[in-house]
This record gives sequence, C-alpha cells and structure tokens, in this order.
Amino acid sequence: MSGWLGVVSAAHVRRAQRLGIAQVNHGRRAGLARMRPGDTLVYYSPVEERGDTSPLRAFTALGIVADDEIWQADEGDFKPYRRRVVYAETRPLPLSELHDRLHLTAQPNWGYQLRRGLIPLDEHDIALIRDNMEQ
Repeated sequence: MSGWLGVVSAAHVRRAQRLGIAQVNHGRRAGLARMRPGDTLVYYSPVEERGDTSPLRAFTALGIVADDEIWQADEGDFKPYRRRVVYAETRPLPLSELHDRLHLTAQPNWGYQLRRGLIPLDEHDIALIRDNMEQ
C-alpha cells in the first residue's frame, strides 16, 4: 500500500468528502490511476477556496482508496475523473504543527513538488499525519 498527497483547496476537499470521492489535478485521470485500493490519500489545502490569496496551509482530509473503479462524472461542461474514497473522521491540521517532523518538508524548496497536484507520501509521513489528524 502507498500514500498520496493531493493538493486541493479546502472547499473542494469538503465536497469530495460529502460525495465520498477523490478528484485530483483538475479532474484528470492519470493521478487517480496511480492509486490502488487500500492506498491512503491525504489532502493538503494551500488555500480555502481556489483563487484565494490568503494561505491556509493545512492537511484537510485523510481517507483510503476503496476500489479499482475510476469513472468520469458529468457536470455539464466539466467531466472530471473520480474514485471512491472512505474518509476518516479527522480534524484539519495546520502544516506548521508537523513541518519540522515530516520527510515531505525536509528538503529546501520542498514546496515546488506540490505544483504537481499529487505526490507520493512515505509511511513515516502518512503515520505522522494520521496520528495528528484523527479525532
């Protein structure tokens, strides 16, 4: 099993939680296809709403990929790809609470990798984030 960090606004994360789905990289399929059932998905939200200029910088959800199915939703002009995720009961966790203990943030300029929208997380970081987010 693997872990993934999806970079998505907090408002979009809350919608994904309500729907029980994962959607990353503006609805593209490729990132979702890298995930396997049982993988952990952690959402990191740099902002509350897409386009905001005030930073949020928090882990906002954690869940487990439920199955192999990837499907394309139809929202009119927008047809994003999605997967089912079972979300845990968690609290938003500011990055600042873990920054100095995460492998993710250990390198200088670590934030550049977030631009990819979906990046692998190691077991250490998954466990640390989970232990600090669970209610």
